Amino acid sequence: MSFPQRILAIDIGGGTQDILLYEEGKPIENCVQMILPSPTQLVAQKISQATSLKKNIFLNGNTMGGGACAWALENHLRAGLKVAATKLAALTFHDNLEVVQKKGIKITNVRPAGWPVITLGDVQISKLEKILREYGLQLPENMAIAVQDHGFNPRGSNRLFRFRYWQRFILRGGNLLNLIYKKPPRFMTRMLAVKKDAPAAYLMDTSAAAIWGILCDSRVKEEQEKGFIAVNLGNQHTLGALVQGERIWGIFEHHTGRLSPAKIKSILKDFAAGELPHEKIMNDGGHGCFLSPYFPKKKKFSFVAVTGPQRNLVAGLKYYQAVPYGDMMLTGCFGLVAALKAKKT
Repeated sequence: MSFPQRILAIDIGGGTQDILLYEEGKPIENCVQMILPSPTQLVAQKISQATSLKKNIFLNGNTMGGGACAWALENHLRAGLKVAATKLAALTFHDNLEVVQKKGIKITNVRPAGWPVITLGDVQISKLEKILREYGLQLPENMAIAVQDHGFNPRGSNRLFRFRYWQRFILRGGNLLNLIYKKPPRFMTRMLAVKKDAPAAYLMDTSAAAIWGILCDSRVKEEQEKGFIAVNLGNQHTLGALVQGERIWGIFEHHTGRLSPAKIKSILKDFAAGELPHEKIMNDGGHGCFLSPYFPKKKKFSFVAVTGPQRNLVAGLKYYQAVPYGDMMLTGCFGLVAALKAKKT
């Protein structure tokens, strides 16, 4: 399989979208890098502007991540304003369209006359292509994009549904290379939406990209075979993973806003010992925890590597702050590149 010489990596989070144009043989410092507002933040701004102008809105485009744009839409509806949306756009706000309609959103393919249009979507490849062209650069054929996908689950808890995905992954061996997809699973509807807008792209979950990215740090690499805990403190979500060699032994996911330094320290202590109950995380508003039944409890996972935009939350704790290639904000992008290179080698 041919080795990719140029890769466009896009790591889409709740606050920012981090972009790296990787070029083989060029120092990372000289590769094009961008930290931009995430798509959900950009859509939220447009919705909020319409709210302030007291304008009804029509949403079209593709399914995308919620978060900021969903909160802005709720404020818009609370202000007594109207919203219409295509089916694909409406699925951004809930997997069950009946729930979407009960919120007061009309599902239709026809824009009501005079209503401003707001187009949804996690990627804008044509816009990026235009920006790169302005600087004499071409869009690479190879792309890798990360989004967090809870999975399609119209009737139950999306937190539990997402975590069952992690359980299956760990029970099947937890191989790191199985975290990047050319063809995402059918239930990963957000990834499939990105695939529709960027057909050539490989897809990863943002948590998976962060784990791969942490492994790009030279100090962390020294601990890989012995085993360590990788922690990504994102703007909205926090992930912890027990990593050894090419295997993930266990995962927990929580919402960053519910965490404190003391709580993180307690969670990581139990996690390292293989004694962190799923219920402890789930009942606290997180996604959950799962460890392989073959997890070597006698083995000490004492080294903790932390990354993510909210890493200052643990600044007072004695954890290693991972900075792959000297740039923490591109950890996910470095992970995307590393995973794609490994997949194609």
